[in-house]
Amino acid sequence: MNKYIAEFIGTFFLVFTIGCTVIGAGSGVIAPLAIGAALMVMVYAGGHISGAHYNPAITIGIVIRGKLNVGDVVPYIIAQLAGAGLAAVLVKFLRTGVAVTAMTPKIGPALLVEFLFTFALVYVVLNAATAEGTSGNSFYGLAIGMTVMTGAFAVGDISGGAFNPAVALGISIMGISSWPNIWIYLVANFAAGIVAAIVFNVINPPAQVTPMATPEPPYETPQ
Repeated sequence: MNKYIAEFIGTFFLVFTIGCTVIGAGSGVIAPLAIGAALMVMVYAGGHISGAHYNPAITIGIVIRGKLNVGDVVPYIIAQLAGAGLAAVLVKFLRTGVAVTAMTPKIGPALLVEFLFTFALVYVVLNAATAEGTSGNSFYGLAIGMTVMTGAFAVGDISGGAFNPAVALGISIMGISSWPNIWIYLVANFAAGIVAAIVFNVINPPAQVTPMATPEPPYETPQ
């Protein structure tokens, strides 16, 4: 149960930060910097408990990698979506009266950039937190947070920069993105998570992989 609570908390603060910085807090560099920093600190806070996924696409990638019990997948995703949903509702309450205009991304470009940067995010998570060469490092949280920040700066104006199905739910509830667009994020993000895990498995032989930095399950060495 502790790992699910950790996933809920981490995803909550990620989406809460997104909402509070995007809605009514001005434009410019503030939002990407705050979002990347929020993810970084939450990864450090919860990494030893749950692995700090905070993203269903990462959860899917890690289970394909063989470092998460299959039985934990649904509870992880439920916790992530619940955290995102609650954060979005709270942001709407706090930003009551602030006008929000839903973005209308072009389907092709949005699908492409969401796939590319979600792939980058899952690829970084797997390499920074599960590979033997980076075992025991202290930079994994910074690497993960910087990946999201980079993506937000680079393509946020094209797709909204979700790179995360839970974030897609949150921005849809908040009105930052319209509900009919949510399929773009779900398709691109989950596909990217799957492909990133497959690529990681190909270029990292099993002998070179260790569980993420956590002393307990959910991560298990494949039998």
